[in-house]
Amino acid sequence: MLRIRIAFLCLVLFSFTIIWRIVKVQQIEGERWKKVAHENLLQNRIVKATRGNIYSDNGSLLATSIPFYKLCFDPTIADNDVFDKGVDSLGLLLSRFYKDKSASEYKRLLRSARGKGTEYLIINKSLINFQGKKTMSEWPIFREGRSKGGVVFEKIDKRFRPFSTLAMRTIGFVNENNKGAGLEYTFNNQLAGRNGQALFTKISGGTWKPLHDESEVRPVDGIDIQTTINVNIQDVAEASLKRHLAKHDADYGCVVLMEVKTGEIKALANMGKVAPGMYAENYNYAVGNQGLTDPGSTFKLVSMIAMIEESGMKLEDTINTGKGEYRFYDRIMRDHHPEGYGIITMQQAFEKSSNIAISKKVQEVFGTKPEAFIGYVRRLGMADPLGFQMEGTAKPRIKTPTSKSWSGITLPWMSIGYELEVTPLQTLALYNAVANNGTMIRPIIVKSTKIVDHNIDEFETEVLVDKICSDKTLAMMRTALEGVVENGTAINIKNATYKIAGKTGTAQKLKDKTYTRTYYTSFVGYFPADNPKYSCIVVIDNPKGYEQYGSDVAAPVFKEIADKLYSTDLELHQVMDLKQKQNNTTLPVIRGGNFEELRALCTDYKIANHTKTDIHEEWVSSKAENNAVMWVARVTAKDKLPDVNGYRLRDALYLLENKGLRVKVVGEGRVTRQTPAANSPLVGVSTVLLELK
Repeated sequence: MLRIRIAFLCLVLFSFTIIWRIVKVQQIEGERWKKVAHENLLQNRIVKATRGNIYSDNGSLLATSIPFYKLCFDPTIADNDVFDKGVDSLGLLLSRFYKDKSASEYKRLLRSARGKGTEYLIINKSLINFQGKKTMSEWPIFREGRSKGGVVFEKIDKRFRPFSTLAMRTIGFVNENNKGAGLEYTFNNQLAGRNGQALFTKISGGTWKPLHDESEVRPVDGIDIQTTINVNIQDVAEASLKRHLAKHDADYGCVVLMEVKTGEIKALANMGKVAPGMYAENYNYAVGNQGLTDPGSTFKLVSMIAMIEESGMKLEDTINTGKGEYRFYDRIMRDHHPEGYGIITMQQAFEKSSNIAISKKVQEVFGTKPEAFIGYVRRLGMADPLGFQMEGTAKPRIKTPTSKSWSGITLPWMSIGYELEVTPLQTLALYNAVANNGTMIRPIIVKSTKIVDHNIDEFETEVLVDKICSDKTLAMMRTALEGVVENGTAINIKNATYKIAGKTGTAQKLKDKTYTRTYYTSFVGYFPADNPKYSCIVVIDNPKGYEQYGSDVAAPVFKEIADKLYSTDLELHQVMDLKQKQNNTTLPVIRGGNFEELRALCTDYKIANHTKTDIHEEWVSSKAENNAVMWVARVTAKDKLPDVNGYRLRDALYLLENKGLRVKVVGEGRVTRQTPAANSPLVGVSTVLLELK
C-alpha cells in the first residue's frame, strides 16, 4: 500500500514538472513572438530628400521636383464636438473635389473608421498638388491641423520638366534600381541629397504610418546643377534635326553646338526612329557607344594637318588622282566623281573630298613610318577620351601598327576616316580647336553645382592641348575649310551674309566585314568663319532616297541652325558701313532676261532703250549707255551651258530646266554666279548651282 502511494506521488510530481516546463516554454515563446511582433510593427524607414533642380544657361528650369500630397486622416484624434459638427460638410467637400464618391459615402467612410478606432485612413489614393493641400487645410476638421484634427498630408515628390521633351536624353533619368542616363544619372549623388529616417508603425492593411517622434533624422535636400544648355538653341537644333530625319527616313541623328572660346555646349540633340516617321530622344548618339563609328571624310582634317606638319606640304601642291580609281595592295579606292579629278591641288583635293588624293599623299609621307601618323592622331586629341561630364561617354578606337588587325591598307583607309571609330563630340572638339586658334578645350555641359545662389563647385574651361599645330598650318587649314563651302562639296550652304567653314563627311557602313550602300553622313564646322563664335556637328545616319551624302543631308541642318543664330545673335553681325557709293544714273537695275518683257517694261516706265542691231534672240543682257539701256543679244550654243548671270530666278529656272538640268539655289535676288560656269560643255552636267544676291 505504501509502495502504491509513493508511486502515485512520484507520478504526480513528474506530471507537475512536465506541465511547469510546458508553461515556461510557452511563456518564453510568447515573449519572443511579442518581441518579433513589436519589431515588425515599428520600423525606422527612409524619408526621401527633395531632389535638386537642373537649370539652363540663363536659369530656366529644365528639371525640378514638384511636391504632391497623399491625403490621410486619423479620425480618432478630433474630439466629438469637432468631428460631429464637421463630418457632413467634409464629406460633401471631398465628394466635390475627388468626384469619385457621393457625400454620404465619404461621410460613412469617415464615421466607420472612427467607430473602428482606425488611426490611419488613406482617404483617396489620388495625389493633390500644393494648391489642393492649401485648400483642404481650410476644410472642417482638417482646419484643426494634425494634432487636433488628425489630417495628414504625406509629401511625395514628382520629377517635372517644364519644357516637356526638350533635351530629354541630355537631362536623362534615374530609375528605381539607381540605373539611368544623362545628367540626372551622372550627377545623381549631388542631385539626390541625403535621405532621412523616421519611425513608422504598421497598421491594418499593411500600411505604414509615420509616428514623427524624437528619433526622426531629417533629410538633406539635393544640390542644384547649372548647365550650359540654351533652351532656344536647343529647340532650333531639335526641330531642324527631326524635320530632316523624317525627310530622309534616316535611322538616327544628332547635333552638338558649342561656343568656340569656352567649350560650353549650347545644344545637344539626339533623335532615333521610334516608329515610321516618328523620332524621339532615345539614346545619346553624340557621346555614347552607339554613336561610335567611322567618321568618314571629316577625319581628312587630321590627315591634312599631319601631312603639312610632317612634310611641309602646301595647299598649292598638286597630285594626280587619275580617273577615279586607285589600287592599294589588294583593294581599290574610289573617288565620288566617277571620271576622277585628274591632276588637282591639295586645296582642291580637300574641297572636293578626294579620297585618292588624301590617301596617296598620306601613303607617300607616312607609308614607311605609320607610327608617326598615329602620333599626330594622338597629338590632335582623337585617340584619348575627352573626359566629358556625362556617364557613358565612349572611348575612341584607334588602331596602331602593333594592332593585330593592322594591314597594308589600314593607313590609306584610316587617312580618309575608316578603320577607326570616334564619337561626333570627339570630332567636334578638333574642329573647334581649329576655330579657337589651335587651342583644344574640353567640352562642358555643366557649369556649376549650387545651393540657391551659392556655388558649391564651378567647372571652368579646361585646355586639353595648348596648340594642335603651328600657326602656319592652322592658317592653311582654315583656308581649306572655308574653301569647302565656297567652292567644294558644301557650296550649297554658302551664303552672302556670313561665312561658314567646315567639312562634309559620307562614310559607307560596314556590315559583316563588307561595306554596304548605307551611309553615315555628317557636316562639322564653325561660323562666322572670319571670327568664329560657334562650332557645330550634325550627323544623320542611314538616310534613304536620292540624297545620301553629307552635303545634301547633314549640311542643310547645320545651315538652318547657323542662320537662326546669326539672325538672333547681334554679336555676330558686323557694323554696317554707312558710306554708300553715289550713283548718278536714273536707270533701273537691269541685268538681263527675256527681251520682249524687258523692252515692254522700259517702255511703260518711259526709259530710253534701244539696240545697235536687230535682235532675233529671245534672251538678252543690258548695259547703260548715255542714260539709256542698250540691249545685247545673249547667244548660247546648244551644247553649252546657258549664261543666266544677272537673270531673275524665274528666268534662270526656265532656261536651265528646259535643258533637263537640276537647279540648286543659294540666296535671293538675281543670279550673281553659276556653277559650272556659263558656256561650259553640257556633257556630264546634271546639276547647276545658282548663287543669288
